[in-house]
Amino acid sequence: MQTQADLLALADQVLVKNYRQQPIVLERGRGCEVWDRAGTRYLDMTAGIAVCGLGHSHPTFTARVTEQLGKLVHVSNLYFNDQQILAAQAITERCFAKRVFFCNSGAEANEGALKLARRYQAVIAGAPQRTTFVATHGSFHGRSFATVSVTGQPKYREGFGPLVGPVEFIPYGDLEAAARVLDTRTVCGMIVEPIQAEGGIVAAPAGYLAGLRRLCDDTGTILIFDEVQTGVGRTGTWFGHQYDDVAPDVMTLAKGLGGGIPIGAVACSEKASQGLAAQVGGAVPHASTFGGNPLACAATNAVIDIIETEGLIERVAQAGQYLGGLLSGLVDEFPGHVTDARGRGLLRGVAVAGAPAQVTAKCREKGMLVSIAGDKVVRFAPPYIVERAQLDEAVGILRKVLAEGAGRV
Repeated sequence: MQTQADLLALADQVLVKNYRQQPIVLERGRGCEVWDRAGTRYLDMTAGIAVCGLGHSHPTFTARVTEQLGKLVHVSNLYFNDQQILAAQAITERCFAKRVFFCNSGAEANEGALKLARRYQAVIAGAPQRTTFVATHGSFHGRSFATVSVTGQPKYREGFGPLVGPVEFIPYGDLEAAARVLDTRTVCGMIVEPIQAEGGIVAAPAGYLAGLRRLCDDTGTILIFDEVQTGVGRTGTWFGHQYDDVAPDVMTLAKGLGGGIPIGAVACSEKASQGLAAQVGGAVPHASTFGGNPLACAATNAVIDIIETEGLIERVAQAGQYLGGLLSGLVDEFPGHVTDARGRGLLRGVAVAGAPAQVTAKCREKGMLVSIAGDKVVRFAPPYIVERAQLDEAVGILRKVLAEGAGRV
């Protein structure tokens, strides 16, 4: 059997070196814990970057996916499949949306949403001059050409030009800036996150999303909420925008939707769905070979059922409040080093004044996995099933790391 060191050496030879992976090889997990090839146990406060809301090896989820594996995995979208129809129903019953397009990832979902906005204006609204996308500084929407083009962090765009455009970037939370650019009537759609996750766990200011809704209504702009990281219960509601009692025209989902099985979705109003609808005699405007296959959609149906059956939305809200309190305590305990605690539900973070990569590395050495959001934020996105004792353990490890001076400049 190959050791962890053997596998790490092999990875160095065969994988493209695009990631900065930490030097462990994970091979199994249960609940909020994972183990590497060497047998070391870690408390998982990352959950696959806000993906594994049910934790690892959830017995009901595993049984449902295993059952589907023995029935039907893939048939393409030349035909309907039962799990896809039921998954679309499950999503639409819990939000504003009336129709759903399935794909395989968050980037693909956002790509589909951008295409929807552009085509809606050109074909449905009869305004082909409306081609500009509006996005916000600090945003993150994916790594494809279109989604990186509307990502408001230059570091992700460098070296890939020329990109898709035109794109106008405006400050996040600034309604006056939004009003100025939307009033030009050259914009097809605006894409925005209810919480800028990769931007550093920055929540939308009160009234911001509702203000964007009014502006988009007034100007005929398609409003897209990127809920790839905030959707499917992560913030303590089914979808992050529901805190603000406002609905977009389009919502994109992925990450937590499949519990670890890759799936993405574009959920949209009846009106907005026309942007991707085929017209008689015309070509199919958007498609995905694997999107909405029976296996991925069975996973989605299992995730949604389990969240509801086990009361995990309420549990996320309660656990998130508890975790938020623990993290706020670190701001008081380490003044000048921990500058802020932020987030909602079980999407939380603390901003550190120094080097967060050093903090996350030291946390791993002490048996906890956390990740970085933005330039300075140590992110917590644990499974929804996390126990208070595990949150105590996690913040206790972070406290020890900070007390030892990790990350200080």
